[in-house]
Amino acid sequence: MKPIHTALLLLLAALTATATLQAQSTYNTPPASVAALVDAPAAPQSLLSPDGAWLLITTQPGVPTIADLAAPELRLAGYRIQPANHNTSRSGYSTSLSLIATADASKRAVTGLPSNARIQNLSFSPDSRLLAFTIDTGMRLDLWVLTISNGRAAKLGSAAVNNTLPGSPFIWYPDSRALLVRTVRANAGPAPVRNPVPPGPIIQQTTGDAAPVRTYQDLLADSHDEALFRYYTTSRLMRVELNGRATAIGEAGIFSQVAISPDGRHILTTRILEPFAYTVPAALFPSRTEVWDATGSRVFLVAENPLLDRIPIAFNSTHEGRRSIQWRRDAPSTLFWVEAADGGDPRRPADVRDRTYLLASPFTQEPVLLTELATRFAGIAWGDGQTALISETWRATRKQKTWRIAPDSPDKPAELIRDLNYEDIYANPGSPMMRAGKLIIGENGTTLYLTGMGASDQGNRPFLDKFNVVTKETVRLWRSEAPWYESVVAFVGDERTKVVTSRQSVDIPTNFVMRDLSAGTVTELTSFPHPTPQYKDVQSEAITYVRNDGIPLSGQLLLPAGYTPDQGPLPVVIWAYPREFGSADAAGQRSDSPYQFNAISYWGPQFFVTQGYAVLNNAAMPIVAVEAGSEPNDTFVEQLVANAQAAIDELVRRGVSDGKRLAVGGHSYGAFMTANLLAHSDLFKAGIARSGAYNRSLTPFGFQAEPRDLWQAPETYIRMSPFFHADRINEPILLIHGEADNNSGTFPIQSERMFQALKGKGATAKLVMLPHESHGYRARESLYHMLWEQLNWLDTYVK
Repeated sequence: MKPIHTALLLLLAALTATATLQAQSTYNTPPASVAALVDAPAAPQSLLSPDGAWLLITTQPGVPTIADLAAPELRLAGYRIQPANHNTSRSGYSTSLSLIATADASKRAVTGLPSNARIQNLSFSPDSRLLAFTIDTGMRLDLWVLTISNGRAAKLGSAAVNNTLPGSPFIWYPDSRALLVRTVRANAGPAPVRNPVPPGPIIQQTTGDAAPVRTYQDLLADSHDEALFRYYTTSRLMRVELNGRATAIGEAGIFSQVAISPDGRHILTTRILEPFAYTVPAALFPSRTEVWDATGSRVFLVAENPLLDRIPIAFNSTHEGRRSIQWRRDAPSTLFWVEAADGGDPRRPADVRDRTYLLASPFTQEPVLLTELATRFAGIAWGDGQTALISETWRATRKQKTWRIAPDSPDKPAELIRDLNYEDIYANPGSPMMRAGKLIIGENGTTLYLTGMGASDQGNRPFLDKFNVVTKETVRLWRSEAPWYESVVAFVGDERTKVVTSRQSVDIPTNFVMRDLSAGTVTELTSFPHPTPQYKDVQSEAITYVRNDGIPLSGQLLLPAGYTPDQGPLPVVIWAYPREFGSADAAGQRSDSPYQFNAISYWGPQFFVTQGYAVLNNAAMPIVAVEAGSEPNDTFVEQLVANAQAAIDELVRRGVSDGKRLAVGGHSYGAFMTANLLAHSDLFKAGIARSGAYNRSLTPFGFQAEPRDLWQAPETYIRMSPFFHADRINEPILLIHGEADNNSGTFPIQSERMFQALKGKGATAKLVMLPHESHGYRARESLYHMLWEQLNWLDTYVK
């Protein structure tokens, strides 16, 4: 290893000393036929009321402009904040609302909204009579409520909403008579202003305890960042009645969690505490979880966690102490939580990994042990006193078990409901249907209803099943049929005979229907038009082929309208994203459908088909653990090349490709894949790599599905890093990156250093840094330019 390390250090030193000429360019525009994809109307979004009686339809604006993205933004402790209005930065919004009654498909207009409304944070009341949401005025967020019965919307109260942290900034009280709202403090004063004279050095210190963390973006950097984070994220909880009257609840704080007990008598809060840290995001800062009464007085301290920067990076690691704290949804005021029995370290031998507990109001008794789990807690679904489903999982074995437990009888043995390999999607029996956060239970407590995607070697066929928890027998109630790809959204009413489904076909976008399962009838609820009808005749086919070691692969083959192979081979773009698997059987399973809508998008590679290319989209790139005890990444490069070779062989066999004019591309981990394929094969003439990471020594404590750190697997890290093999990339590569990338690990410096390496070794490369863009690009100007660069690159070097 020493000669390799010495060579790498010399290369790094040389690259650091090399200056790269840069030029500020103007935004370019692709051909009108491609630009039209960016400007196509956004697909309407929907939200179903808890009782299934109303379907809310929202319309979204077109893509924002670069001026929108250039608005002031704070990047603090892993979050991005819009300081003008205490809102999450760059959050999407709707511009209009409408209602559809699922019973008869009648429509109801919504009135009372201001013109040019920017609507966010939509939430039906538990009784389905009301809809709460916020409207962004540019200077503040206002709370609004829509009355479903008359379609009238009105502003509620005068307090400004604080939406700087993840999660909804408000929640409904269970009786639907009020909302609990995170509000901007009325007496907060002006925002802190940076003193140009620093108060002193910035010091971090470690005392010998291991504190490995993955690579995070947007961390706090100094005391001024701390002051800004404290100022913008601190909020005051207010109970806001439907008449607008507001009452302050408790003291102000930085609330990362707020939940009301099912009986409405208690509030579960988690507050972020100081001291803040500069090495991890706010989600890992010290915190305190408490139960408050209705007035905000503390009645029980649930947990107080220190800075969580010492959690092992291995999968299934967690912290000591109480976690996953929540209300039992089917009881008045009962807490549930999980505690690690192995110290949170999966490397420790242990017969029991997690224990779960219940504690009922008034929280003065000893907690009741509910379950002991041999592996790590993965979630719980509440039903009633005799039925809850608790799941556990373990990454090393890819196993997931689900147990039926009786919360009212903790001493009753848990009953195993399912034991499966979570990668084996063909064997997945589906997920239980829920309403208002609880399991839908029928037939005197014996029946659950399951929905799933119905994966098979013929493609996905979603289904609805009835499962008897006593006999373990399953009855199929419905299954998606050709030519539709259709899946269940929710039951309508309590009879369990009517469901709202979303359905699509190859040439019809997603719409909603109401199915009467007993009568066999279908009522169309929406009829959204094709967003790009000019490309309706583009050919799409879900194809399958086999890797040289027998693993089945698949992808979506797109061909220009009217093209047939007898017209001759086409230039081809293969676009993919690698995924890791524990077994070959799981790696070869399909997760697509031949009946899904053929959306011609500007974001992926589909637009190339409009310019005379064939496109293999979502080409399967499985990376498999080849033997027991190994990690998939141990043979990452070899399997990547084998996947690409199999795809190319199939395209040549079909007459679509001549095996020569081929490009490869991808975004994020797909960009990492692209650079590796160019470095370790000569299968492609050019590549497109967007927002990738190329030097794994810059993500030393794990990346993607790699559980080992750099010092545990140095050869794997180096072998997988195309940066260390830049001298072998002899095909043109286009690197695109958002200069404000917020994704863990894909710092913009990854593309900058990769370009410097390529330039230093004499490769043909281009680096495009998009101003103000994050991991995904949003501004119209950026999208236009991205499309222009990609098309020109492949037209020059492939077509």
